[in-house]
Amino acid sequence: MFSATYLARRSLATHSRQRLSASLTQHRFYAIANTKDAEIKARIDEKRQASLIGGGQSRIDAQHSKGKLTARERIDLLVDPGTFREYDAFVEHQCTDFGMSSQKITGDGVVTGVGKINGRTTYLFSQDFTSFGGSLSKTFAAKVCKIMDKAMQVGAPVVGLNDSGGARIQEGVDSLAGYAEIFQRNVLASGVVPQISLIMGPCAGGAVYSPALTDFTFMVRGTSYLFVTGPDVVKAVTNENVTQEELGGATPHTKKSGVAHDAFENDVVALARTRELLSYLPQSNRETAAPRYTADPIDRADAALDTLVPADSHKAYDIKDVVGRIVDDARFFEIMPEYARNIVIGFARVGGRSVGIVGNQPLVSSGVLDIDASVKAARFVRFCDAFNIPLVTFVDVPGFLPGTQQEHNGIIREGAKLLYAYAEATVPKIAVTTRKAYGGAQCVMSSKQLRGDVNLAWPTAELAVMGAKGAVEILWRRDPEGRAQAEAEYNRLFANPLPAAQRGYLDDIITPSSTRQRIIEELEILQHKKLSNPAKKHDNMPL
Repeated sequence: MFSATYLARRSLATHSRQRLSASLTQHRFYAIANTKDAEIKARIDEKRQASLIGGGQSRIDAQHSKGKLTARERIDLLVDPGTFREYDAFVEHQCTDFGMSSQKITGDGVVTGVGKINGRTTYLFSQDFTSFGGSLSKTFAAKVCKIMDKAMQVGAPVVGLNDSGGARIQEGVDSLAGYAEIFQRNVLASGVVPQISLIMGPCAGGAVYSPALTDFTFMVRGTSYLFVTGPDVVKAVTNENVTQEELGGATPHTKKSGVAHDAFENDVVALARTRELLSYLPQSNRETAAPRYTADPIDRADAALDTLVPADSHKAYDIKDVVGRIVDDARFFEIMPEYARNIVIGFARVGGRSVGIVGNQPLVSSGVLDIDASVKAARFVRFCDAFNIPLVTFVDVPGFLPGTQQEHNGIIREGAKLLYAYAEATVPKIAVTTRKAYGGAQCVMSSKQLRGDVNLAWPTAELAVMGAKGAVEILWRRDPEGRAQAEAEYNRLFANPLPAAQRGYLDDIITPSSTRQRIIEELEILQHKKLSNPAKKHDNMPL
């Protein structure tokens, strides 16, 4: 028999050995755990560092040699310093065909995330040409779709920086499906949040349709291209020799096709101008654009406006001179300045409020409306209406452009688009007729009958079916000798704004120098305007 003391001592010794064993085991566990944590951390750091350099330094150098910034450098310039938060930095493609399982670049060709621009939340993606030529894969598309979904949920703009060789051929139909997923989101986001595309490199094939679905598309001269099929395919199919620049460069798309809304000299300027554009826009269709303080006096009168319109109605003047003398600080952000130059569109502020400006341009074809001008202005009017931006229209239009080319190419249908845009718009609409407003074009340009809120005219205005000379030639075609007297009578009756004002088609006739103050006062009154269109699934505007 063992004594109680012996048993107690043996129990204490056993317990001590157990504690020591447990302590040793725990230390070994911590050592293993710490080693494992260090390995994981090192691997994470390695992958994060890999994502920062994309396809590697040699490809970054190649990008710089072409005068182009990298995907991340572009983001750094676009967003406010220190505000970018990246998503999906560790994503890699899952393709195993054609040896792709051994070719993986962390991030998979696109940088996505959210940042602040002018202090406001903006979602963005930046295609990385150094990584697989910026080609789109299934996972690449999923990254882009994720931030587009977030932008719609939060109510914030989406900016896409495009620099891609197109679909990743090794992924076949998966890459095409990826494009379609992006297109679907472009359509769903349309009219919900502003969408801006910057073309900062090649953009070909299916890739071109996402920018086409966005609100504004900007290009960089000399380094960016947009085309459905490249020069080689064009040569094979049509036997036409054409360069990339001639086929899809900035010049043809800003001057001829109207696909691009403007082009800039380099990446830096393009990004700076995008920041400026966003300052005029609201975050979403649930908001209005944020006002901005200006030292430009509300009651500032500009006497030069009183003599700016020539007394001779056949002499031209620049409508942009009118706009610049009315808006805050003479700042006007013009959209599509090189395309359909007979009409001017863009953003400005009056009294600190963001407005959309539309104006006929007498310097170009006397400001006549043609197919291109009608489509250009119609889409802009609809954008402003979708995002609660008031419209200020300056009218000096002799009518629609006549001729077989216009008629056969659909001026009736295309002109109706502008009419439709103004008619459906429910935002505040102010129109100022500076000189001519003839025929159907007078009706189209934000007339009172299209629910114009305030229609003003300068004393130089003429609202009529047509000019005196043309009217008299028709009415007195069998009495040439009486035309001179008839023309004088026609001018007395119609070549002034009084007849329209007497019928209530104009709200007032104002001195040109008072235009700024009057517009600001009217916008103040209209800021709480409530107007809605009949309930419908969607409209069916002329296409």
